[in-house]
Amino acid sequence: MTTAEGLSAAHWHADPDQGHADGTIGDALTSAASRWTDRTALVEGVVGEHARRWTFGELLDDSVRVAHALLRRFEPGERLAVWAGNCPEWIQLEFGAALAGLTLVTVNPAFREAELAYVLEQSRAAGIVVQPRYRSADLLPMAEAVRDGIPVREVISLGDWDELRAAESSARDGLPHVAPEDPAQIQYTSGTTGRPKGALLSHRGLVANGRRYATVIGARPTDVWVNPMPLFHTAGCGLVTLGALQTGGRHVLPAGFDADLMLDLFEAERGTVMLSVPTMLIRMLERQADRPRDLSSWRLTTLGGAPVPIDLVLRAQRDLGVEVGIGYGQTEASPYITHTAAEDQDAETLSTVGRPLPGTEVKIVRTGSGEVAGVGEIGEICTRGICVMTEYFDNPAATAEAIDADGWLHTGDLGTMDASGLVTIQGRLKDMIIRGGENIFPREIEDVLYTHPGISLVTVIGLPDAEWGETVAAFVVAADGARLTETELDAFCRARLASYKVPRSWHFRSELPQTASGKIQKVALREEHLAALPTGHA
Repeated sequence: MTTAEGLSAAHWHADPDQGHADGTIGDALTSAASRWTDRTALVEGVVGEHARRWTFGELLDDSVRVAHALLRRFEPGERLAVWAGNCPEWIQLEFGAALAGLTLVTVNPAFREAELAYVLEQSRAAGIVVQPRYRSADLLPMAEAVRDGIPVREVISLGDWDELRAAESSARDGLPHVAPEDPAQIQYTSGTTGRPKGALLSHRGLVANGRRYATVIGARPTDVWVNPMPLFHTAGCGLVTLGALQTGGRHVLPAGFDADLMLDLFEAERGTVMLSVPTMLIRMLERQADRPRDLSSWRLTTLGGAPVPIDLVLRAQRDLGVEVGIGYGQTEASPYITHTAAEDQDAETLSTVGRPLPGTEVKIVRTGSGEVAGVGEIGEICTRGICVMTEYFDNPAATAEAIDADGWLHTGDLGTMDASGLVTIQGRLKDMIIRGGENIFPREIEDVLYTHPGISLVTVIGLPDAEWGETVAAFVVAADGARLTETELDAFCRARLASYKVPRSWHFRSELPQTASGKIQKVALREEHLAALPTGHA
């Protein structure tokens, strides 16, 4: 309910999202190819004339060929995993799977065998498409190794991609009917307890979220999006890929984030828009100061995935001359829930995460009672609408915990809403660390560390970090007679976990604060550690 002065309670009823057809990812691609057939849609993110390029029409043709190739191996409705870094083939696979009625299971290419095996088994993936090598890791042998005991019928190498699609037709005849409510992707996200959960996201939710984000930021058909976000995240394959697609923008896709490469691409491709986590923008500002490029085409940078310091916003406006946007969301919401508008360039608004996206309902509820909070009152952020996940795949208990009987997704994040609908993040109920946009689940790291014979007690928490937002810290009590070192434990974790999950700081203690029931008091430990730091280091 609103008054002349604005909201009377912290409940934003969904704004109309009119004039847009409800559709699938395949519909969005077909529509874009019809509207902008000969306009460049996708560019391989390398500097030089040899960069591969696709028009919207060519991207549709190649994606249809991929769909036909997949349908020779899989049935519509089956799940297909992709384990690869950013590349144009990933985009074609995303669209091809959507056209074929397959559910794409996105897998972080930094995962190790055990992490991969869990995702494949839990999702019941029928196949997996694998990049042969990612950075220094040989992924193909690992994918083959985990097949034992897991019903994965097909392991397809991206090294065979040209042969796979070349044999197929670009005719759209024979493709299955796919409905907007059908599942499009399963993306794995860590919670506060148990193993990672697979958020099942619909076609309509992903398509609508990408379009709404692009609309709110004022995306234009002339925009050139330079995309550093990993495609296995909803930010990379959802917000940017589907946002640029539906507004006629050009999508420039580097293989991974490198600050110098990003700046070179902005200069060479006349880039105009970027979505990134704050850490990426910090690195780019530093490298631009060291070796300036012509960035006069860059008009907008949007930030999300981690807390955004207002000093960073002001620095980007001053040093780059760009507009700044701030967003908030989570994978379970496809992902964005709120975002600042294109005209919101004042420091006060950019210290918030903006208002709910069109068609998105948001409320702040009091923890415990679940009642709608008052304007400015801290509570849990909840959202409802078509972008909310269908379920956690094959996990009804976790689904019921996250989505209530009235369809509200309980985010586990604390925030406030002012009378104009602006939302400010105040912290998290969930015990999750966000490092440079990556969600890290402490329990997973603790479970690994507890397999080390020299560890008696361990807990993992997030500590503030000026560059990464948060850093992973492990507090360890050694077993009797054990002599532990940071080097040893770092190597132990790196052999078993993706590198971004490995603790960056190690703290050896004789004991850890615990409750009477033996539960480690993480909040007390964090406060104790921060209080002991010299002034200005917290």
